[in-house]
Amino acid sequence: MINRIRAIRKDKGWTLAELAAACNPPTTAQTIGRLETGTRNISLVWMERIARALGVDPETLVRSEGSVAPMIVAELGPRGPEALAQPREAVQAGTLGGEGPLTVLAVHAAVGPYLPGDQIWLRQLAPEDASRAINRDVLVPRKGGRFAFGRLIDRQGGLVGLLPPGAGEKQEVVNDPPWIAVAETLVRKL
Repeated sequence: MINRIRAIRKDKGWTLAELAAACNPPTTAQTIGRLETGTRNISLVWMERIARALGVDPETLVRSEGSVAPMIVAELGPRGPEALAQPREAVQAGTLGGEGPLTVLAVHAAVGPYLPGDQIWLRQLAPEDASRAINRDVLVPRKGGRFAFGRLIDRQGGLVGLLPPGAGEKQEVVNDPPWIAVAETLVRKL
């Protein structure tokens, strides 16, 4: 089993000390650090205590080694999606059934209908299945480790036409993307 405490804590923007203080009864940052790294085995009591502090189900704190975790690969800002230097694991808001890997786009600036703090969960499709994504928001990889994001408005051969979500943006065309990820779920913190 893989321990996900650190990923969930960082997703919430908490420090080790903040999580330690939020536990009931409170503990030390050193203890939380040891539980995160696996230096100390996590018991069911600790799982429940930490899950309550983080506001998640205890089952969310671990995942099997065979499961593939959805990754946040880019952040959406005023100039479009920017690839992260290091993708990070996304904390899943619920169970998303379906075929194909999940990819997550984190929004850090208001763009179109998306607000800072939003996470756009996308399901990867093979390019030949792109017709299923027409008139839906998609993330498409570009050369050089970059991405394009917007409404899929056209598909001709290997060319994919996207209309970015910002007002007054020009259509972007991507040639022969290896995959297209269609927006499936919007996660917005209240």
